[in-house]
Amino acid sequence: MIKKLKRAIKHVRDIVINPRRYFTKIVADGNMEEAMFKAFLWGLLGGVLVFGINMLTGASFTVGALFNALIITPVMAVGILFVMGGLLMLVSEITGGERDWEIAIKALASVFFMYPVILGVNALAFNCVSLWVISMLVDAYILFLFYNISLYAMRGKRSNVILVIGIIAMFLVTVYATDYRMGWFVLKNNAAAFACL
Repeated sequence: MIKKLKRAIKHVRDIVINPRRYFTKIVADGNMEEAMFKAFLWGLLGGVLVFGINMLTGASFTVGALFNALIITPVMAVGILFVMGGLLMLVSEITGGERDWEIAIKALASVFFMYPVILGVNALAFNCVSLWVISMLVDAYILFLFYNISLYAMRGKRSNVILVIGIIAMFLVTVYATDYRMGWFVLKNNAAAFACL
């Protein structure tokens, strides 16, 4: 158990400190089940974390909230993995990178340790200002990870990757600058989003 914990800590450290070295080592070996299982487990941890935060901040206990934490959130994590995988394949096609679905899924699954962190941080937003700050920081970090995966795991051409990530960033800026941000905020933290009305 301690060996697995040390390996997980090293995994997180490598991605945060030296993403290039980590992502260039990802290869297709026919083992996609592990990637899906990782996403499910991190989703489960995220669901339990958000449920715990909600209970600590005074939310009432409901069977629906527990079902959401234990079933819906982990299944959504796997769904998000595949949706992001599709987006990554599109970006890779545009940037002249790898066209290997397995590498895309494995690279994305390797950063899913961020999923419970993101869910937990979003759940901590308590008013409109905190939701804005947290949401923008989280979105910026996700773009940073997506850039690194597109460049190093999928081996896209750097100038093209920068251009595509820039376009996605401009799309996010447009969302934040318009009323569409409310829908984006509601997805992240329903209670704090209503404070922005």
